[in-house]
Amino acid sequence: MRNIYFILLLFISSNTFSQVSWQGGITPEANQSGTILFDKTGTGLASYTGTIYAHTGVTLNGAPWQNVISNWGNTSQPTLTLVSGNIYKLDLIPTLQNFYSVTSGTISKINIVLRSASGTMQTTDLELNVGAYQVNLTAPIENSTTLLNSGQSIVITANNTNGNANYNLLSNGISINSSIGTNYSYTDVNITENKNYELQITQNGTTYNKRFSAIINPGILSQALPNGLEIGINYNTADATKAILVLEAPGKDYVYVAGSFNNWQPTSSYAMKKDPTNGKFWLELNNLTSGTEYLYQYWVVDTTPIANSPSIVKTADPCSTLVLSSYDDPWIPAGSYPNIPSYPNGQNREITVLQTGQNTYNWQNTSFTKPNKDKLVIYELLIRDFDTDRNYQDLIDKVDYFKNLGITAIELMPVMEFEGNESWGYNTAFHMALDKFYGTKNKFKEFIDLCHQNGIAVILDIAFNHAFGRNPMIRMWMNDPDGDGWGSPSTENPYFNTVAKHSYSVGEDFNHASNFTKEYVKKTIKHWITEFKIDGFRWDLTKGFTQNCTASDQSCTNNYQADRVAILKDYADYTWNLDADFYNIFEHLGSDLEEQQWANYRLSEGKGIMMWGELYEPYKQLTSGYAINGDINRMGHVSRGFTGKRLIGYSESHDKDRLMYQAFAFGNGAGTAPVNGNLNNTLNRMSTVGATSLLIPGPKMIWHFQELGMDDSIYACENGTVNSESDATPGDCKLATKQQPQWLENWLTTSPRSTIYSDYAKFIKMKKNDPVFNGDYSISINGNNTKQRIYIYDNSLPATQLKNVVVLANYSVAAQSITADFPYTGTWYNLMDTTTTNVTATNMQITLGPGEFKIFGNQLSTALSNESFETISKVELYPNPSTNAFQISVDAKKVEIYSLTGQLIQTENNCGANKEINISNLAKGIYIVKITNSDAISLNKKLIKE
Repeated sequence: MRNIYFILLLFISSNTFSQVSWQGGITPEANQSGTILFDKTGTGLASYTGTIYAHTGVTLNGAPWQNVISNWGNTSQPTLTLVSGNIYKLDLIPTLQNFYSVTSGTISKINIVLRSASGTMQTTDLELNVGAYQVNLTAPIENSTTLLNSGQSIVITANNTNGNANYNLLSNGISINSSIGTNYSYTDVNITENKNYELQITQNGTTYNKRFSAIINPGILSQALPNGLEIGINYNTADATKAILVLEAPGKDYVYVAGSFNNWQPTSSYAMKKDPTNGKFWLELNNLTSGTEYLYQYWVVDTTPIANSPSIVKTADPCSTLVLSSYDDPWIPAGSYPNIPSYPNGQNREITVLQTGQNTYNWQNTSFTKPNKDKLVIYELLIRDFDTDRNYQDLIDKVDYFKNLGITAIELMPVMEFEGNESWGYNTAFHMALDKFYGTKNKFKEFIDLCHQNGIAVILDIAFNHAFGRNPMIRMWMNDPDGDGWGSPSTENPYFNTVAKHSYSVGEDFNHASNFTKEYVKKTIKHWITEFKIDGFRWDLTKGFTQNCTASDQSCTNNYQADRVAILKDYADYTWNLDADFYNIFEHLGSDLEEQQWANYRLSEGKGIMMWGELYEPYKQLTSGYAINGDINRMGHVSRGFTGKRLIGYSESHDKDRLMYQAFAFGNGAGTAPVNGNLNNTLNRMSTVGATSLLIPGPKMIWHFQELGMDDSIYACENGTVNSESDATPGDCKLATKQQPQWLENWLTTSPRSTIYSDYAKFIKMKKNDPVFNGDYSISINGNNTKQRIYIYDNSLPATQLKNVVVLANYSVAAQSITADFPYTGTWYNLMDTTTTNVTATNMQITLGPGEFKIFGNQLSTALSNESFETISKVELYPNPSTNAFQISVDAKKVEIYSLTGQLIQTENNCGANKEINISNLAKGIYIVKITNSDAISLNKKLIKE
């Protein structure tokens, strides 16, 4: 399956030159300027009316797609100018060499793909010749590999334009033939060793280099694989000069290992042996230097391939832990990944890095205890959009932000090597390799270590349902009718289905019934747990783990599938064999019957698989001030028939739009506090979302910056415009890189966003530390969906302890009275500010303002009072009454002054003890002063202004 990341080396269609041409019909030289004309008629951009961007590079010294300008999807790429009608132009000035920053070498072609702003609409791969002097290698095909038996011959033919040229043929770097003319022909006979050829064609000081190779069949080298070895790289811990490579390649005839250790010219000694019992290929590498980074690929050969499948594939190791990519690496910032090994000249596709004697990371935390599953508060984040540098260091620098919020786990969207650099990560190509765009292996370990030091687990989102076309296990058995080196799985593929066996197809569909796939998945699981001390996986798209359905049968996909249940239980068992407390989280979003099988699995042992529980639509309705579809009962595990608390309920995630954007843009505009177009009214509802979600017993999740009321749409484009999935112009910006207003505008110290953060910190602190929030619950609606009541209780606790909690919320745009249904009368405490309410009747009516919530408990929260209330309760305002200013007796992170009607009048941040706060502008009267300390604990005090 091709996608926007596979723009390189695509098939050049027959109408290429009708789409792009040189203005005036004259082909410019590299040292001249030129103008490319583009006719979008009949192309993938025919209906597109927005800005057209050029993803473009050059064929330099025979290698296509060199010196590419910026990265796919970036707005820094060149833009075309409309000439008239469907005709656009791109000026390459002052010269082609200057435009593409070429300082040496020969430019023979311009390579270009034209795209929409979002990249969802594009042309095929186009090219234009450069210069009057052109060369063609007519046999064999340029950059091809010819398979030979020992003693066979190869015929080389070429021609050139613009008069006679000098031809020089090199074999493994040594000249073996030369001639002068406009045509060339030579036969290399009796070939007994692998050869890399280079045909140099020179005219008037300009040289073209045409490369190709020949490989000799070494025959079957049968030898048993040593015991204890796994697929991938097996390092010799006792001898850093050795490593053994193991490759699973059923159906292949022979494999060579080519790399920097043999100058990419493997002799017969680098032909891999084949175990006669299990069929695995293997090879021991010797004479390695400890600490040196070596590069290698497998040359995998099938001497009798099926139709449309290649006879040879050059590929990285499927189990690579570090890969080099000529497509992506040049645009990785040095500050994120310093000293990336140089991609070797003359090679293509991904390359594996091998290094013996690696420096081991010195873990500071060696005895991390995972937080209780039932009390988990997971923080889902995308590194790319979390902060401006988009790397692990950004997360390390913000550890206090996570710690102060109180979350117990961070769930990272996929960090495995994916196609391109700026991505959500679900287009995974190598499941065991970290994508270098985010940083180095040791920097990632430093982040995990720091999280563990602060009591925070780290969970990886991993896409085991599928892989994308750069994946070696796709390429080794692919259907590639156009011969461009990319393709979909062939019928022989032992890992992937040729068509998806479910209705949510992404990339290429793994066949999890295959023992080869199971071996690969378990190898990957072991890698992340043992090497990186990862605490859990969020298994993406688990609906795809069946072999029973088709892409068109959604009913089958969504129904109970026994094979899927068994396969995923087996994978979970494997994780628990390695780490008994490992978190397994399934993004299934399917039938309760099937999810119950996993949620209740091995629950008596303290295990059980946690399920994603999406409640976006109800919360969207509620935050927008509507009564339609506001039932949040399924935020908890009981409604789904789970025996244990294994439902991760959430109101926001990466895959849905922001609640605050939807409310602000489309919310209810009526009432005394309309949300449509009123940002403060909208933001004030985000704390209510937290109160009616996080406190429900069982694990919960928040999506990054939900705790600050993020209101930028998920469909925000890089230029600030907003579209949707259905828009054709400028296209779907869902995956576009997002801006960083939360840091640029200092939301953490700006009300009302800082209040949301403070409130979430309180909710999380209570959830973690007050036992009642691990008890039972019920969720009910008072008359209409905008009136929500959540009752949380644990009758086993003593009456002197917080054992009964009533959460009330008014999602209307007007004030409403809600029947509290207190379990008994007496004194109840508002847990957020310690004020008391005398409950004289259990059906007492509580009036809440629009978007307001209250949390009542039979006792104060021990979690909050033990740590901060004792100190903050002693705070004094003086003088009180006051005329022009007052002071507070303790340090406060924030001081807010409200009118008696609840209107925020004044805010002061970071007030030291005894700091004078000016109130000369306030009218005479009574005010409420809310003091919030550094632990996000607040207390209200009455102030009289004279």
